[in-house]
Amino acid sequence: MLSFFRVNAPYQILSFIVVLMILQVPLYISSPDLLIPELQWMLVGEKMSQGFMLYRDVWDNLSPLSAAVYWGMDELFGRSPLAHRTVANILILFQAVYFNYISSERQLFTERNYVPGVLYILFLNVSFDCSTLSPALMGTTFILLAFGTLIRQMQREGVTDEVFEMGFYLSVATLFYLPMGLFALWTFASMLLYTGATFRRHTLAFFGYVFPFALILLFYFFRNALDDLSQNLLTSAFRTRRYNFNDFIGVLGVLGGVFLMAGLGFFQTLSYPRFINYQTRIHQIMMLWTITAVISIGLMPFIAPMQFCVFIPPLVMFSVNFFMLMKRRWMAEVLFLGLFVVLFFFRYQSTFLDNAFSINESTRLENLKIQPSLLPEQIRQQKILVIGEDEGEYKDNFPATAYLNWELARYDFDNLDSYESVISIFDNFQADPPTYVIDKEKLLPVLFKRLPELGELYQPTQWKGIYQRKSANSSK
Repeated sequence: MLSFFRVNAPYQILSFIVVLMILQVPLYISSPDLLIPELQWMLVGEKMSQGFMLYRDVWDNLSPLSAAVYWGMDELFGRSPLAHRTVANILILFQAVYFNYISSERQLFTERNYVPGVLYILFLNVSFDCSTLSPALMGTTFILLAFGTLIRQMQREGVTDEVFEMGFYLSVATLFYLPMGLFALWTFASMLLYTGATFRRHTLAFFGYVFPFALILLFYFFRNALDDLSQNLLTSAFRTRRYNFNDFIGVLGVLGGVFLMAGLGFFQTLSYPRFINYQTRIHQIMMLWTITAVISIGLMPFIAPMQFCVFIPPLVMFSVNFFMLMKRRWMAEVLFLGLFVVLFFFRYQSTFLDNAFSINESTRLENLKIQPSLLPEQIRQQKILVIGEDEGEYKDNFPATAYLNWELARYDFDNLDSYESVISIFDNFQADPPTYVIDKEKLLPVLFKRLPELGELYQPTQWKGIYQRKSANSSK
């Protein structure tokens, strides 16, 4: 099977499509459970399509360009997980084809073939959540484009417009997924160490990087929402996070084999004496990429395999060497076939064997899946506010007020002794009043004492912790 993809022929792109379709069949036969982050992204797009402005009217730490994509998806398809996953698969295919293209055109490996592309597709299908239209996946697309521009600069003399383009790609990637802002350091370090870039080149790349940020800042400045942008996006990105150790175990359970294969490929790369100087520099740049990606883990909003998409290009780079530099070709064939069969099996078993062979709940992302029947049957298609962590209550309902993200909503709800926080809550209730309030944190009694006028509008229901608006009708 490996020998098939070692054939350097254009028709191999069709084989990429076939492989991707084979791996994605389970997602279309029986869609996996919707993930809480996936629903959150859809809700942001839904609120924006209703005319609410991100950060000011919708409190979320989603990066602006990702939010714009979800807005467009909602306008075109509404809440459609199938549409999101289809667009994600198109992005996966594009990334694989582009990575394979630059691998061949820029001679990143000892031979030109289509192994890099097929490995890219396989690695991005190790977990079903990697096929979601996540900010990390969208941002990785532009990191790849920046990488393609960077290695072109390594083969050219003088300043070209492509330097500005490279900075632009990095900025766009950051505006899709904020942790990717660290890759600006990776790019400028790579230019300094491996391209002999002049001060003028660095300046052009810097202006290319700053330009999209300037446009975003101007947009929010003229909307009088710079403070909201700073609080909900920039400040929240650098808050200390407490990650669950089991989440890391789940990621290792899913990606451990891929990391092991890439690690073995890395050591084979170090011991291989026939790489030209240019290829050695590419390997060093990819090591810097990996180090940068590891550092970015500290900025991730949560831990899941989908957040590690940015690791895929360097993992593919060294895994290709693992197969290509193996002296016994028959062993490389067996290992490659085994990789495909194992991946194929685990993709299908989750659909047809009811997770019987999954390692544990962490590898199945049970903590990120929406739980069924969280609310009474009467609370469906209603405007609701969840005070506390959303576990899927919004799945069959519509979000009200700006408090979509509980981590950010804490700014107000954890400071009910503050006049500014109480007034902010009151204004948000007035602007977009919920029909039901699900009070998981038991904060409404305290809030109603601070705001008697608001308390007069809501009454407890027969369900514990759920309040209903007195004058509300039963429809949206």
